[in-house]
Amino acid sequence: MMDHLLNGLMTALSFDILPILIFGVVGGIILGAMPGLTATMGVAILLPFTFGMESTAALVMLIGVYIGGIYGGSISAILLNTPGTPASAASVLDGYTLTRNGQAARALSISAISSFTGGFISTVLLIGFAPVLASFALKFSAPEYFALALFGLTIISTISGGDIMKGLLAGTIGLLISVVGLDPITSVPRFTFGVQDLYNGISIIPVLIGLFALSEALTQLEGVISDKKQKLDSFSLKMLSRKDLKEIAPTAIKSGVIGTVIGSVPGAGADIAAFVSYNEAKRASKTPEDFGNGSIKGLSAAEAGNNGVTGGALVPLLTLGVPGDAVTAVLLGALIIQGLAPGPLLFTYNPDIVYGIFSSMLIANIVMLVVGLLGIRFFCKIIEIPRILMIPIIMFLSIIGAYSINNSMFDVGIAAFFGLLGFLFIKLKVPLSPILIAMILGPMAETNLRKALLLSEGSWSFLYERPITLVFLGLTALSIYTAIKLNRKQKAVIAEVEAAK
Repeated sequence: MMDHLLNGLMTALSFDILPILIFGVVGGIILGAMPGLTATMGVAILLPFTFGMESTAALVMLIGVYIGGIYGGSISAILLNTPGTPASAASVLDGYTLTRNGQAARALSISAISSFTGGFISTVLLIGFAPVLASFALKFSAPEYFALALFGLTIISTISGGDIMKGLLAGTIGLLISVVGLDPITSVPRFTFGVQDLYNGISIIPVLIGLFALSEALTQLEGVISDKKQKLDSFSLKMLSRKDLKEIAPTAIKSGVIGTVIGSVPGAGADIAAFVSYNEAKRASKTPEDFGNGSIKGLSAAEAGNNGVTGGALVPLLTLGVPGDAVTAVLLGALIIQGLAPGPLLFTYNPDIVYGIFSSMLIANIVMLVVGLLGIRFFCKIIEIPRILMIPIIMFLSIIGAYSINNSMFDVGIAAFFGLLGFLFIKLKVPLSPILIAMILGPMAETNLRKALLLSEGSWSFLYERPITLVFLGLTALSIYTAIKLNRKQKAVIAEVEAAK
């Protein structure tokens, strides 16, 4: 294996391959940072350009776009409260708060280092334990997917800003939105009201853009109109310190492993990994009340978790021929176009290609880290743009991003509607993230619960007969208990403060 890996490293560092890899990573970062242009879209856009390329070069470029795109979404999430990709939605919770506190450079450097940590760990685990992780992924069927989604939904209780009822309200709205469209089992239209555009459901990207980008633009616009001060009181280009690095290291490493494991499960993407990693970091923290208020551990967990998926998602693709997420589904097409058959025989007949991919991932993560850290001063210039100029830019990018998903003005209308809803919820202090979480995990929970019931002929025994399902259900109960305990603690502290007054 070491011989193949060394040969792969030499190939990836060659003058023919390295520039292509750098181009892919930088291009992925740019695409990921633009709202609506996801890593999946970036890989799909560049796929036709690989038709005449040599196999290794083609796959290296696409993987570079994948890694860069997942990281790039955090830039706009941290600076503009606008996740570039769904994978970066969890980064908004603490990243944008740090920016509003004048610590944008610190937040971006934490994001870059945590993303590198998660991506690097996932690649190492991919190289060393691909067959083991693949066999673990094979154990997942409908009951396990349902339990995983249920565990993910408990995150709503931990990111509700101290008001669980408002968080549950927002989560319920997200679940209601997720059932619009064709029934996943019977294909019967649900809540479409005869509107053809709703038959495929409500796309998550326009909702994400509306809730986080347009609502923020409207909030900033209100401040400009009312002559409220919208500039940062202070702004520092100081990046993370050694103390910060020491503080986030355990969280980043653990979240990278969590992201890799979740990524190796087909169908569980980077957005799920980010929120699960964030929830686990908050549960294990001695100061969980800091999460959502500029916690560097929260930001680190989200970024390491979503980038950990990049290696994990390739496990089922390369070993079983089953894509782990939407991006690897496009990569599956790229492999087939290049005349390669994903699966166990790929390691036997094309080890040079396989280990070339592994090596390029290691180098791509290093390139991502270097570009991310060197680009911080440039990225930070964005928040120095006057609000009166930034607002129309955000709105323009939001409209373009929403339209580009399906080339549909209907999606622009969806984004506008959720922008107004998000603005209203901000006024009412209702958290927005639970809506997005429920939209992501709701369909996964519903579909797999119904499949599990069909497979068990209506019996609920699958909930306690399968070990992995039991583990996730136990984690769900623990997460709910922790959230209730934390909520009571916060209320007690507030009561003490009020009594002292």
